[in-house]
Amino acid sequence: MNLRAPSLRPDDCDELAALCKAGGDPLRLNVLRALTNDSFGVLELAQIFAIGQSGMSHHLKVLAQADLVATRREGNAIFYRRALPHTEQLGGRLHAALLDEVDNLTLPIDVQSRISQVHGQRAAASQDFFARVAEKFRAQQDLIAGLPQYRESVLALLDKLSFSDEATALEVGPGDGGFLPELARRFHQVTALDNSPAMLELARQVCKREALGNVSLQLADALDEASLRADCVVLNMVLHHFAAPADALKQMASLLQPGGSLLVTDLCSHNQSWAREACGDLWLGFEQDDLARWATAAGLVPGESLYVGLRNGFQIQVRHFQRPTGDTHHR
Repeated sequence: MNLRAPSLRPDDCDELAALCKAGGDPLRLNVLRALTNDSFGVLELAQIFAIGQSGMSHHLKVLAQADLVATRREGNAIFYRRALPHTEQLGGRLHAALLDEVDNLTLPIDVQSRISQVHGQRAAASQDFFARVAEKFRAQQDLIAGLPQYRESVLALLDKLSFSDEATALEVGPGDGGFLPELARRFHQVTALDNSPAMLELARQVCKREALGNVSLQLADALDEASLRADCVVLNMVLHHFAAPADALKQMASLLQPGGSLLVTDLCSHNQSWAREACGDLWLGFEQDDLARWATAAGLVPGESLYVGLRNGFQIQVRHFQRPTGDTHHR
């Protein structure tokens, strides 16, 4: 019997050639590195890499044809993110190995600087929105998902975690303060951080009305806060306002005590682009796998999740992530 080595079909060769071609350009490798924990529009990437939009569009087309990037339309803009490798498929192991190597690259200093500029532009747009809409915050939130629609789900997860009587909590971006009374009843001390004076004033009114003597309000940016530590950090409908959500999760992880819990409530990925203008959203929700991947990269262990379907077509994800008990290294 004549045994022959298996051969690749011509179309298989085309797929592998496209993958090799896509990875054979320094700029495209750096684009993949920039997309490690973020997604950018073509105009943002053109700004980051200081090339024309048409040139960047060409490079993104090559990456997309090789299934190295995935696209998502948000209104009139298309955002690019890294596609996850499927190692059981043709080229999947090569794809995974390429991304592993790319993650060891260091982006040029000027590229890192322009990424920071893009993040700064996003953050400024978000802060400007909250400065303008503080008075009608609740009405804006209710357009998508107000606190009453997910409060019980968050509390269900929270109450399963069995914190000690001396446990502390930190809420980042408390909005109008609606969740602070629930935290005040469950924790010895609660700290609320917000970088918007107008929103913090709304939270202050709640604390005064409810006589919340164990709640401290601080005007601060959670991404710059390094001294606080808490047993539980809560982000309710906040992550989609961060310019770089993966980096934000890493910072939230650093605020946790060893063994502490991070509770994230946010929208699942959606295509309602009007939420950008009406509600100041920088991101149209998140893929469940992305949140888990970012949390794992931040040194957290994914825990239980709840999903709440809303009548207006949105879905909310309530996620629990835990910092390992033996993790004493502050990032």
